[in-house]
Amino acid sequence: MPMMGTYDHELILIGWTEAMDEWGNIVPKETRTSVLCRLQSVGRQEFYAAAASGMQPELVFIVHAYEYNNERQVEYEGVKYDVIRTYRASYEEMELVCGRVIGSG
Repeated sequence: MPMMGTYDHELILIGWTEAMDEWGNIVPKETRTSVLCRLQSVGRQEFYAAAASGMQPELVFIVHAYEYNNERQVEYEGVKYDVIRTYRASYEEMELVCGRVIGSG
């Protein structure tokens, strides 16, 4: 059963699509989708498992699963984070375990 909580934090999901520039070249274009989420702290087991792989998880964002489209970066309070791992907590919720992008914020 999912942990109930309020989705009262704004999270920007950052993805990429292909677009055409003025010369007709296909170039990557950043897409930004604002969603509401709730925060969860990184558990001790999650932290040590990721640290063993050289990653530093800092935050876990819980979003509605239907709003998440495999974006690999997010932005929260002006700071960019890489999505280290995702976990489908329930049919309705997706957990995004994230670590800060170096040089962001």
